[in-house]
Amino acid sequence: MSLFNGLPAHILLVHFVVVLVPLTALALVVGAVWPGAARRMGVVLPLLALVTLVSVPLTTGAGEWLQGHVDGNALVRRHAELGDGLLPWVGGLFVLAVVVWWAVGRAAASGVGASGGSRWSAVPVRVAAAVLALGVASGAVVDVYRIGDSGAKAAWNDGFSKTASGSGDH
Repeated sequence: MSLFNGLPAHILLVHFVVVLVPLTALALVVGAVWPGAARRMGVVLPLLALVTLVSVPLTTGAGEWLQGHVDGNALVRRHAELGDGLLPWVGGLFVLAVVVWWAVGRAAASGVGASGGSRWSAVPVRVAAAVLALGVASGAVVDVYRIGDSGAKAAWNDGFSKTASGSGDH
């Protein structure tokens, strides 16, 4: 993708990533910590993670096109480098979302936890999933913040006046 309605597609697609990554991270952590919430989310959790996963290469691809059409500088290069590092984090969100969805569905189908009999064997797995989910979710959200911050600096560096122009009718 290059242009959408006359605008670089990257500046539009980035909004999906900025919203979807934290939303997916939050849903994953809630689902990993609280199996009841994961049961209620059902297949929405892995589908949300899949949409998020697909949005990242679309956005970075559009960003690579845009990078070739703007004056290159260190800020743009830094933003592009950081953007290339997001896909593994979002891939981790997707894999963990599928695992949480599958494990909760399997436990519900087999009645695990209903009688309490096999609940203890599931506790270490749930704790490990919650810790992994929290780690990957935190890494993904922090990475999105860093990428967005570097992109804003690249786009707005010396692109505006710090004092009002006096011509606005506010």
